[in-house]
Amino acid sequence: MSTVDTEASLVRVQREDFSIDEEINRVRNRSTRIGGIATFLGTARDRSNDRDVSRITFDYYEGMAQKKLREIRERALQDFDVIEVLILHRYGEIDIGENIVLIVVGAMHRADAFKACRWCIDELKQITPIWKREQTPDGEVWVEQHP
Repeated sequence: MSTVDTEASLVRVQREDFSIDEEINRVRNRSTRIGGIATFLGTARDRSNDRDVSRITFDYYEGMAQKKLREIRERALQDFDVIEVLILHRYGEIDIGENIVLIVVGAMHRADAFKACRWCIDELKQITPIWKREQTPDGEVWVEQHP
């Protein structure tokens, strides 16, 4: 598998749902030195800002979103003592309870994996051009804050 193919499988923006187990194994299989894997899974919830939510739609800036996610992965690999990082975000219509975003970080030790995983999701929320629209009883609402 070439470096480009590998990176493409480790950094993705896709419409379809994903298997958490398959994605964790994708990271686990990158190195036998991995002793700790930290994950963050974001799912669609039915309440936001004191409003009921029935569905969420994610739009993204094609090409730029992927570029920013690759940058986050590269910075995490450079700045933290980790072995591998996977970043996956869905787009399109997401039903309540479905998966939205997954970060998987493999490191020799858990503390490094946890630190890098938290940094990755926080950075993704800040710099990645992915926008969320919530369907509420009062209509669609664009979500601007990134908690």
